[in-house]
Amino acid sequence: MSRLIVVSNRLPVTVTVAHGAAVVTPSMGGLATGLKGPFERSQGLWIGWPGDLSELDAEAQAGALRELAKLRTVPVLLTAEEVRSYYEDFSNGVLWPLFHYLLDHVPLDSVGWDAYMRVNARFADAVVANYAPGDTIWVQDYQLLLLPRLLRERLPQARIGFFLHIPFPASEVFRMLPWRAEVLRGLLGADLVGFHTPSYARNFASAVMRILGHEPTFDEVTIEGRRVQFGGFPMGIDAEAFTGPGEPLDSDFVLRPDEVLLLGVDRLDYTKGIRRRLKAVERVLERRPDLRGKLRMVQVAVPSRENVGAYGDFRARVEQTVGAINGRFSTLGNVVVHYLYRGLSQAQLLSLYRAAAVMLVTPLRDGMNLVAKEYTAARTDGDGVLILSEFAGAAEEMPEALLVNPFDIDGMADAIEQALAMPEAERRARMTLLSARVSQFDVHHWADGFLQALAEDVPARSELPPPLTTEPLLRAAREARGLVLLLDYDGTLVRFAPRPELAAPDPELMKLLMDLTQRPGCSLHIVSGRRREDLERWFGELPVGLHAEHGLFTRVQGDWQARGSLPEDLRMKVKATLDRVVQCTPGSRVEAKAVGFAWHYRQAEPEHGAAQARELRLHLRELLIGTPLEVVPAEKVVEVRLRGIHKGVVLRGLIGPGELAVAFGDDRTDEDLFMALPPDAITVHVGRTPSAARFHLPDVTAVRATLRALADDR
Repeated sequence: MSRLIVVSNRLPVTVTVAHGAAVVTPSMGGLATGLKGPFERSQGLWIGWPGDLSELDAEAQAGALRELAKLRTVPVLLTAEEVRSYYEDFSNGVLWPLFHYLLDHVPLDSVGWDAYMRVNARFADAVVANYAPGDTIWVQDYQLLLLPRLLRERLPQARIGFFLHIPFPASEVFRMLPWRAEVLRGLLGADLVGFHTPSYARNFASAVMRILGHEPTFDEVTIEGRRVQFGGFPMGIDAEAFTGPGEPLDSDFVLRPDEVLLLGVDRLDYTKGIRRRLKAVERVLERRPDLRGKLRMVQVAVPSRENVGAYGDFRARVEQTVGAINGRFSTLGNVVVHYLYRGLSQAQLLSLYRAAAVMLVTPLRDGMNLVAKEYTAARTDGDGVLILSEFAGAAEEMPEALLVNPFDIDGMADAIEQALAMPEAERRARMTLLSARVSQFDVHHWADGFLQALAEDVPARSELPPPLTTEPLLRAAREARGLVLLLDYDGTLVRFAPRPELAAPDPELMKLLMDLTQRPGCSLHIVSGRRREDLERWFGELPVGLHAEHGLFTRVQGDWQARGSLPEDLRMKVKATLDRVVQCTPGSRVEAKAVGFAWHYRQAEPEHGAAQARELRLHLRELLIGTPLEVVPAEKVVEVRLRGIHKGVVLRGLIGPGELAVAFGDDRTDEDLFMALPPDAITVHVGRTPSAARFHLPDVTAVRATLRALADDR
C-alpha cells in the first residue's frame, strides 16, 4: 500500500521533561487508534504541532526531536503567538462556534485570519518537504481547512483526503464567515472530503453551490477539470477497548439499592449542553418529589481550552448551576450532583458507564460525539438507557436511543422520566441493537473505509487541455493561406451578466472585432446561442458572419438563412412548461427564440435554481420524446433547440483549402463546434473544466488579449 501521511493540528504524542531530558510518549486518542493500522502497515508519517517545546533547553529540544523522529512524526514548531492567534483566536474563537451554530460566541472583531493562513502554509511546507510520489495525504479537521488547496497547487498529482471532525453548518450559517470562499476553495483542493454524516455533506454541497456557483451532483463536484468527491463517513470508537475491567468506584459513588445514577461525561465546552442538561435534572426533581433522595447525577467536565476566555466564563456558570441545584435538593446524606472538573482514566470511566442507569449525551451541536458510543460499548451487561441529542452526529446512527432536543428542558426531563420507568426488556432490546452497530462500525471500519474511497478515486481525474500560448498561434496563422475565426459570445468575448440583455458589447470589443476583420486573409464569425435580433443589432454593421441560436440561423452574406422550423402547437407546449417553472423559481426567466427557448436561472437562489434545472431537464426529455426538439444544458441555462442543429453545422462551406480555423468557446454548446472542426484546427476552451478543445485560456481577459495579438500581427 502507499505510504500514509497524516496531518493534524497536534501530534499524537505528549512531551514531558524528566531529570532534565525530554520524554516523548504516544497518546492514543480516537484518531490515533483508528489510524494505527494503516499508519503502521504503510510505515507512514504523522505531521503536526508537538506542543510547546520552548521551555526545553537546546539539548532537551534536540532529544525531543530525535524521539519524535523514531515515532515517524514530523513536528511543525509554532511560536506562542502563532498558537494564540491561529489556534485560540481563529480556530476556536471563530470557526468552532460558527460551525456549531452558536453565533453569539463569534466575536464582533474576528481576528487571527492572517495567522491562520500563515500556519496552514507552514504545514504545507512540512508536507511538501516530506512527500514522495505515490504517498497518500490525509488532512484532519478545522484547524487546517486551507491546507488541501495549498498542497494541490504544489503537488498536483498527489492523492489528498480531508476529514472534518466537527459539523459542517447549513449554508445560511456558513455564509456568515467573511472568508467563506477561501475556506471552500481550500477544502476543494482535496480529492475526497469526508464528514461524520451525510447531512453535513449535503450542507457542504449547498455551500459550494451558493458561494462558488459550482453545481455538485449526488456526491461529487468538478473543479478546474478535477473531480472532488465528498460524503459521510461516520467515525466509530475502538469498541473492544471498552469491554475490559473497570476500577472500583469511590465510596461517594456507591449507590443504595433504591438510588439510580445519571451520568454526563463531556469536555467543558459551551457546545455540550451541560447547563441545560443540569436544568433538566432539576426540572425532574421539581415535579417528582418521590425521586428526591433517590436520583443522583455525576457530571464529569474535562478541562478544555483554559486559555480561551469564553471557556473560563462558561465554567463559572456551570459551577453556579451545580451549586444552585445542590443547594435546593441535596441533604446531609445525599448530594444530588457530583461535579468532577478533571479527566478520568478509562478504567474509571468504564466503572461509571456501567453504574449509570441513564447516560445523558445532550450537546447543543456536535460533529459525532463518541461518548455515546463509549457508553454503549461499555455496557457489556446489555442494560442501560442512552438519552442522546438529536443535534449530535451520532443520532443518525443510534435511533434506539431516546432522542431529545437539548433546547427543550421539559422534553429532556420527560425523557429522563421515560428512561427511569422503562421496562428491563425494552432497555435490553434497545441496547442490543445499539451495541451491535457500535461494534460493527468501529473506528477501524471508519479509517479503512475512508482510505479505500480515497484510493478508488485516483484514476478519476480529468486533465485540462494545455494553455494556449500566443506565439505558436501567431506563427500558425502567418503560415496559413487564410484564417477563419469562430468566436462564441457570452463567457468568451464578454463576461456573463445578471441578465442577457445587459451583456451588450463594449466599445473596446467592437474595436477589437473591427481590427480583426482588417487582418489580411481573415474571415470572422460570431457563433452564439443568442437570438438573431441581438446579433443583428450589435454586429450587423460589421463585415462578419453571424450565426444565431446555435446555428439555426446564419447570415454570412445577404439575408438570414434558417435551417429548420417548429410546429406552433409544440412550441406553445414547451413555453407553457417553462412558464410554470418560472412561477416557482424566483429570479429565473424564459428567453423566447425564433424556434427554441432558453430558461435562465443565473439570478435564482443557487440551490433552488440548480434543483429546478435538474427536474426541468428530466421533464423536458420525457416531454420531447419523438419530437424534433432536444434539451441542452449550458452555463446556468437550460435550452430547448431543434434536434440536429448545433454550432458544428455552421462550418459547411466556411473553411477553404489551406485555411486555418481557430475557434473559441466556453460551454457545452461549443463542444459541438470543436468536435466538428478538422484535426489541425486550433480549438480553445475558455475556463477550467474538461473539454474536447486542444487548448484552454482561463477567462475573457485572456481571450481578448490573444485576439488583440492576432489583430496587431499583420
